[in-house]
Amino acid sequence: MCRHLAYLGPPVTLRALLYDPPHSLVRQSWAPRDMRGGGTINADGFGVGWYPGAGTPVRYRRAGPIWSDPTLPELAAVTTSGAVLAAVRSGTVGMPVQESAAAPFAEGRWLFSHNGVVRGWPDSVLDLAGGLPVRDLVTLDAPTDSALLWALVRHRLRAGASAAEAVTATVREVAARAPGSRLNLLLTDGVSVVASVWDHALSVRATGDAVLLASEPVDDAPGWQEVPDRRWVQAEPAGVRLGELG
Repeated sequence: MCRHLAYLGPPVTLRALLYDPPHSLVRQSWAPRDMRGGGTINADGFGVGWYPGAGTPVRYRRAGPIWSDPTLPELAAVTTSGAVLAAVRSGTVGMPVQESAAAPFAEGRWLFSHNGVVRGWPDSVLDLAGGLPVRDLVTLDAPTDSALLWALVRHRLRAGASAAEAVTATVREVAARAPGSRLNLLLTDGVSVVASVWDHALSVRATGDAVLLASEPVDDAPGWQEVPDRRWVQAEPAGVRLGELG
């Protein structure tokens, strides 16, 4: 069911987010605390996206476990950014394990991740998929539920929806057609982050100059707050706003 995080604030090394905390994302890849029954190991790929200043984000993705990658530790030690989205993947049975299936998905300034599963895939959401442009369907990053969720969110963004509108509308539509789905989404443009919490775990810590959202707290520092279920979150370093999803 995956684990992910998003950070906005003063520039830090990727290592400070991915490796250094006692319950870092790397540790969560093999020792998660709160998968809500969605497995125990996140070894089916990983990805990190970061913003080098005002430009579009850079991604580093691989199909294998994050703990086995020989390059990422060195890259993470020397790469700094004030906006990062990272994820480790636990692939649903029957879905491919390949680099293009690992979050973050990207277009322009947007980075996107999904923790969870769409129940009844793909039949439960065929009508939603059918509402997308054919080109979007034939160019999906991968034949997975997460890639389709990204296509649905991206379609709304292209049509002029705000990040919050794109995420919340997508979650509500998919949840209505696929009961029992777990739909924790993360979407960022490097300035703010929008997240959804739907039958999966998410916590947030805002310090006034930085904000960190993570499937599980990465340390025992004060200030972590678990986001209640069926909520959406819009977060910036200056503050966090919550709304009802349903």
